Amino acid sequence: NIGGGVLLTANWFFFIYVMNHISVKATSLAYLVCPILTTLLAYVILKEKLSRLQWIAVALSITGCAILSWSRVMDMVFSLIIGLSYALYLVAQKKNTGFDKFLVLSVQIIVSAVLLLPFYPAYSAPLPVDPTFYICVTVIAVAFTIVPLLLNLYALKGINSSTAGMLLNINPLIAFSLATLVFHEQMDLLQIVAYGIIFLAVIVFNAHFLFRSKPEQQ
Repeated sequence: NIGGGVLLTANWFFFIYVMNHISVKATSLAYLVCPILTTLLAYVILKEKLSRLQWIAVALSITGCAILSWSRVMDMVFSLIIGLSYALYLVAQKKNTGFDKFLVLSVQIIVSAVLLLPFYPAYSAPLPVDPTFYICVTVIAVAFTIVPLLLNLYALKGINSSTAGMLLNINPLIAFSLATLVFHEQMDLLQIVAYGIIFLAVIVFNAHFLFRSKPEQQ
């Protein structure tokens, strides 16, 4: 649990640092790199078996990421750091059995707070007085951080960490769809091809679950 808290803190720290000091594209790419690293770590550390189709899906994901990071080597380096920290967290939580998931997450968040507390004097700023700020922070913390993490931990009880990792690709795919269809952002051909390949990778990786025949009722 303490190790999970350390990995979670590292992931948050790297994500925020890269977002503010490197580029938004690097953090976005991390969401696509993480599933690949999770799948490979699960294969090596947890000895999870992958079918031939799933290995093809991994190769497709790598191809999509390579296209997106073309000519942006440093973005890929920082994406690997962010992705690796969360991939290690997922694999560690798969091994962390026998504890209530809500309790596990509570301990990890406390560990994270303790680790970050020493940095408060150096990076603190005047506290905002606008109530809207605290409402937004609460929504982000609960709806977009704690709840997804808790659901992730519960999902790991029933599926392989490699499957959970590959499903993380849904996040950037939704973001890409919203950017294109809702906000009408311009996407070049390489981006469209890359995200198309990654979407195909998710389908191929989970083909066994998506297309398996239902057992006949007696």
